[in-house]
Parts: sequence; structure tokens; C-alpha cells
Amino acid sequence: MKGTYTTYTMNHIRLTLLFVFLAVFSHTASAQDFKSAAGVRLGYPFSVSYKTFITETNALEAYVGFRSYSGVANWISINGAYQVHNDIAELEGLQWYYGGGAGAQFWSYDFDASGSTTFSVSGYLGLQYTFADTPVTASIDWVPTYFFGSSSYGAFNSFGGGYGALAVRYVLGRP
Repeated sequence: MKGTYTTYTMNHIRLTLLFVFLAVFSHTASAQDFKSAAGVRLGYPFSVSYKTFITETNALEAYVGFRSYSGVANWISINGAYQVHNDIAELEGLQWYYGGGAGAQFWSYDFDASGSTTFSVSGYLGLQYTFADTPVTASIDWVPTYFFGSSSYGAFNSFGGGYGALAVRYVLGRP
């Protein structure tokens, strides 16, 4: 058991170092070809999403999601993220991005009609493709998330490495 925990911890340290490396050493300029887009994130949680660029490379994304755990518990989440986008020169319209964000999850427990609130901090690493002739953008990302908070059952602290989504959005404005 101890070896599994050590391997698990080392993998998280490596991922954290990768995010730090990307944040520090990626200063590639890129030009975004849309201002904002709205759509859905098909993942955990299933969400409606709005993304807007505040500069040519920096975007804010907000999304509201829902997740159910087999009739035992549900949550509604509100999340926000700051993302930095960089062009992949070999394919026009394709970008990679990284960033960070925070959220709140409002839990409902079916087995005793109680609820609680947890909070989260997340990292983002993804790819986004904007179609040239269609007002659609698609992205896929990985969103490792640390949850914290408390409920009537005690403290809640958990890391989830399996979060992320495939997002499809309709482009609302082009510069």
C-alpha cells in the first residue's frame, strides 16, 4: 500500500512541475480569432460554458455544471478559470492552453436529505480548435482538481485527477 501511495504522490509532483514549467517558459504570442463563445462542456461535471478573451492570448471561462453520483448524492457547481492560449503553428486554428481556476460545489445527499458546500482549485491543460468557416470552437482539456470543505459528516479534502471535458461552443463575436 505504501508503494502505491508513493507512486501516486510522485505522479502528482511531476504534474505540478509540468504546470509550473509551462507557466514559466511559455511566452509564445498568439492571436485569437474570436472574442467570446458559449456552449457546453461534456465531462465532469456536465456544464454550460461561456468563454471570453480579455487579451489576444488570455481568456476567462465560467461554467455551471451538474453531476450525480448514482442516486446517492448530486452537486451543482459554479466554476471560473483563467486560461493562457498559445498557437500551434503547424495547424491554423489549433491552440494549446493552460491555466487555473476555482469553484464551489453545492451538494445534496439523497440518503438523508442534507446538503453541504465544498470549494475547489483546479489546473487546466488543453487543446482548442477554432473552425475557419464555421462559428464553432471545440476544446478538450484535463482539469485536475483539489476539493476542500466540510459537511455534517466531517472535513472533506480530496484530489481528483480524472476531471476534464470535451467542450463545443458557438462563437458569439469575431474581432
